[in-house]
Amino acid sequence: MEINEILAISMFGGFILLLFTGFPVAWVLGGIALIFSALSIALDAWADTWIGIDWQYVSIVVPRMWDTMTNWVLVALPMFVFMGLMLDRSGIAEDLMSNLVRLFGRIRGGLAVTVTFVGLLLAASTGIIGASVVLLALLGVPLMLKQGYSKELACGTVCSTGTLGILIPPSIMLVMMGDRLGISVGDLFLGALFPGLMLGGLYIAYILGIGFLRPSMAPAPENAESVRIGLILRVFMAVLAPAGLILAVLGSIFAGIATPTEASGVGAFGATMLALWKKRLNLQVLKEVCSETTKTTAFIFALLLGATAFSLILRGLGGDELIENALTGLPFSPTVIVLIILACTFILGFFLDWIEITLIILPLVAPVVSNLGFDLVWFTILFAVCLQTSFLTPPVGFALFYMKGVAPQGVTVGTIYRGVLPFIAIQLVGLAIVFHWQGIVTWLPSIAYGQ
Repeated sequence: MEINEILAISMFGGFILLLFTGFPVAWVLGGIALIFSALSIALDAWADTWIGIDWQYVSIVVPRMWDTMTNWVLVALPMFVFMGLMLDRSGIAEDLMSNLVRLFGRIRGGLAVTVTFVGLLLAASTGIIGASVVLLALLGVPLMLKQGYSKELACGTVCSTGTLGILIPPSIMLVMMGDRLGISVGDLFLGALFPGLMLGGLYIAYILGIGFLRPSMAPAPENAESVRIGLILRVFMAVLAPAGLILAVLGSIFAGIATPTEASGVGAFGATMLALWKKRLNLQVLKEVCSETTKTTAFIFALLLGATAFSLILRGLGGDELIENALTGLPFSPTVIVLIILACTFILGFFLDWIEITLIILPLVAPVVSNLGFDLVWFTILFAVCLQTSFLTPPVGFALFYMKGVAPQGVTVGTIYRGVLPFIAIQLVGLAIVFHWQGIVTWLPSIAYGQ
């Protein structure tokens, strides 16, 4: 094995080990890049063999970081974050929940179906996982437990539905994936729409099935309000506002009127207007939303800068070629190689956050998959569906932590873990469907752009 290959493996292994120290990931990435740059330059000066990295190569890091900071596509990140946080403060979700509970509460599992439906609307208008899970937990879990729902079903529904925002556009994960791979964010948004809605539909089917097969886990209320025209109109009016915002953002992208970056500005403005319309907008709310947006954006961009340095040094050591040779050298068909990549991604999701996997793992394996002849947009969405499970799989499932932080008394960590297991299985079923039928991803972009 060549010395540069040993360095590449050591660099990647050091990154994995240092993540468990709890040190900020951005500094871990940048620090390892700095250490291995210095080590490679020193070895190159003292050894007879060419390592692959010298001062001239390392100097490329600065313009690469500048390109990242001036990337027009990434302007969408703070705008979508602002949009999600402002919509969370607008009170739209509370109105939706209160009206939909009256509409669907008569059937077994109706409350959980309501939570899922509200979660789908939040996913298509916020994309902020923490905010979605916490809001759904505060609004839905007490209602479900009061009606006699199983604690496991209530917690599992909230956690899994709250993670849909990472997949359903406008998703900040898809924006980052498009930037890392150099592919159209609009194509990724279009490709992710049907898989995200499909997962929501699978959740609802499971909940209704549980209500039918095991009524004690999701009972119907004894004194439910009868469905009247006035109730249907109130539900329609409650859905109208978020649906209009979703149409303005995604519709402008899908129609080719605006780029994702321009549409993010429309979304941020629209969410602010909704908060003003609901009389929830004041100077304090605006200050808090701007502060939280700044913190989230700074966190993401620090990771992007660290990942840029890390990836450049790893590539200089031949890490990408090493991984490509390792994968293509396997005695399996291209389809099995993709399955192996997805299996490894699923396992990594137990220990790594989606951001690390997106910034480090995806750029290394995507070129291999493309060279094997697969559509890169399809694989990226497939990868994103697989990554969604990382929010639910312990010990680093962030949706589980968000849920536990606001869970009512009596809901334990074990309860939450047991509750998400069926939904993890459902997500794997959805992953298998997307893998088997590529048209679920590729059909809408081909129709929209006439490809």
